[in-house]
Amino acid sequence: MCSNGALTVHLDRSAPSGYDVVEARTFDPAPVIGRALDVAPGVRVAVEEVGWGWRTSSAFEPDELNGQQKTVQMAELKAWPASRLALHAPEIRRCMSDLRATGVTVAPQRRDWLDITAPGVNKAVALDVVRAHLGIPADRTVAVGDGINDLDMLAWAARSVAMGQAPEIVRSTADQTTGSIEEAGALSVLASLVPAIDGALSPLAAQIATAERTARGPVALRVWHGSGPDLARCEAWALQGGRWVRHAPIPSGVGTTMRAIETAALEAGLPYPRGDEGRRRAQWRSVTGDGPAGFELPLSAL
Repeated sequence: MCSNGALTVHLDRSAPSGYDVVEARTFDPAPVIGRALDVAPGVRVAVEEVGWGWRTSSAFEPDELNGQQKTVQMAELKAWPASRLALHAPEIRRCMSDLRATGVTVAPQRRDWLDITAPGVNKAVALDVVRAHLGIPADRTVAVGDGINDLDMLAWAARSVAMGQAPEIVRSTADQTTGSIEEAGALSVLASLVPAIDGALSPLAAQIATAERTARGPVALRVWHGSGPDLARCEAWALQGGRWVRHAPIPSGVGTTMRAIETAALEAGLPYPRGDEGRRRAQWRSVTGDGPAGFELPLSAL
């Protein structure tokens, strides 16, 4: 999720840009640009060009905008749907009510900078769509932020953490405060989310054991093949509230085989159904759903 929630992307190393845009929430920038010119005649305008940079009314400093810049006429900035718009002018934060009257979402960055996105778009809304798609319970969400545009996201998360350099309003909104960027504050938060791994096990067995131990219900391993015999995807799913939800990825399972998964499960001390008495191989069952067909190996009694 990026651009204040306007864009949801899926990382894909095979894509030319390294990612695919899953959803782009755009809006007509003309009304809000026109209102901005009325209330702040000297305002500088920048319209995001996804995957490239920004089209601007005049040059911004290199560290103010990510990516490249191209200065164009104001009419061109108004002409095309935008994912995000940046407005820069002294004290433009005082104009937020006037700009919101055009129906857009206005997120202040500082007193002289506003970010504009489509109506109803913010980081919290976009993240909740991703959370629901992945089947992650709402009470298992964590967010780390350092800006005013992170307030909605921090209020949404079950556990919210402010960076040490964040403004007071951000730190007071969050459940806790970690170190600054210079102190790698986000690293300690991420480390706190990773369960202890049994170093005596192989990486695949350790990941399977950790997934089973941290689940709140019965667990099954689900695998999908790619174009060849090796596995393209391996995940732990858990039964919660009467339905199966995605619990955790098993990274070491990618590129292995179903037989390797069985061996690792036994190494982790996790039994699985074998079908007929005396059967040596596991009894995998077919699963269908989102994406290609796969196979499932229960690790817990239902």
